[in-house]
Amino acid sequence: MLLYVTEFLARFHSGFSVFQYLTLRSILSALTALAISFMVGPYVIRRLSASQIGQTVRADGPQSHLSKAGTPTMGGAMILAAIVLTTLLWADLSNRQVWVLIGVTLLFGVIGWVDDYKKLILRDSRGLSAKYKYLWQSVVGLMAMLVLYYTSAVPAETEFFTPFFKDVAIDMGVWFIILGYFVIVGSSNAVNLTDGLDGLAVLPAVMVAGALGIIAYITGHVRFAEYLAIPYIPGVGEVAVFCSALVGAGLGFLWFNTHPAQVFMGDIGALALGAALGTIAVIVRQELVFMFMGGVFVMETVSVILQVASYKLTGRRIFRMAPLHHHFELKGWPEPRVIVRFWIITVILVLMGLATLKIR
Repeated sequence: MLLYVTEFLARFHSGFSVFQYLTLRSILSALTALAISFMVGPYVIRRLSASQIGQTVRADGPQSHLSKAGTPTMGGAMILAAIVLTTLLWADLSNRQVWVLIGVTLLFGVIGWVDDYKKLILRDSRGLSAKYKYLWQSVVGLMAMLVLYYTSAVPAETEFFTPFFKDVAIDMGVWFIILGYFVIVGSSNAVNLTDGLDGLAVLPAVMVAGALGIIAYITGHVRFAEYLAIPYIPGVGEVAVFCSALVGAGLGFLWFNTHPAQVFMGDIGALALGAALGTIAVIVRQELVFMFMGGVFVMETVSVILQVASYKLTGRRIFRMAPLHHHFELKGWPEPRVIVRFWIITVILVLMGLATLKIR
C-alpha cells in the first residue's frame, strides 16, 4: 500500500524513490511489525486475561508446568495481525506470492482459532478433532499449491532443487503440488508440536524466517541468483518483506512470551507460523534447506512419531515424554536451559543452511 503512495510522491520529490528498494522495505517491515506487536501486546494480554482465556495444563506433564495454568493464550492473534498489516503496508500487492502467503497464514490461523476456541472457550478438552484439523489443513494446503502451480510463470517455480548440486533441477510436474502440500501441512504441525515451552517455537521460527527472507531476496535478484547458482524466480524477492514482517512480529511476541511467559500463542499462532514458513520454503524452492534449518521442528516431530510407534508396537516408550523438549525437562533440565539450547541448535542449523547457498 505504502509502495504505491511513495511511487506517487516520487513524481514530486525524488527522495521518495528510496522506498522502491526492497532492502529498505524489508527493514521497515520488520520494524513496523515489531512496533505493532509492542503496541497491541499489552492490550491483547489484558483482554485475554479479562475473558479468562487461560492455558490448561496436563496433569501428567512436568510438574513445573502446573504454575502455567491460567496464563493467557491465543496470543498468536497479535502475531498474525502484525504480519498481515505490515505486509499490506510495505509489500508490492500486485505480487501473487505475497497474497498466497497472506491467505495461507490467515486460513491456518482460523483453523488454530477454532481449535483454541473449542478448548478454551467451550471447555472441550479435545478441541478440534485431529481428523477435522488435518482435513482443513489439507484443504488449505492443496488450495495454496494449486494456485502456485497454475500461476507459475517460469519452469524454476515447479522444479526440485537440491543443495550442493547446482546442475540438478528436476521437473516435478503435478508432483510439485504433492511435495508442497506435505511441506506446508507438515511444517504447520511441527511448529505446533514444538510450541510447548516459553519462547521455544517462536524464536526458531523467527530465525528460519529471517534466513528464508535472505534466500527470497537472492532468488528474486537475477545477478545474485546467477552468481550463487540458485534458481532465479522473478518477483520472489517481495517474499522477503513478508519474512521480515514475520521476524518483527515474532520478536515482538517473544517480548511477552519469554520465560516466564505472560502469554502463549496457542494453535492460532503455531499452526499459522508453521504453514507460513512451509509456504515460503516452497515458493523459494528450498524445501530441503528449510527442513535442515528447521531441524528443531523436525526432531520434535520425529520424537512424537517414534514415541507413538514404539508404544503401539512394543508397549515401551523411547522418551520419558514426547515431544522431545518434555523428555529433557523430565531428565531434570530447567526449562530455560532446554529453551536456550534448542535456540543455539537452531542458530547453528540456520547458518549451515545459508552456507549451502555458496557450497554448490
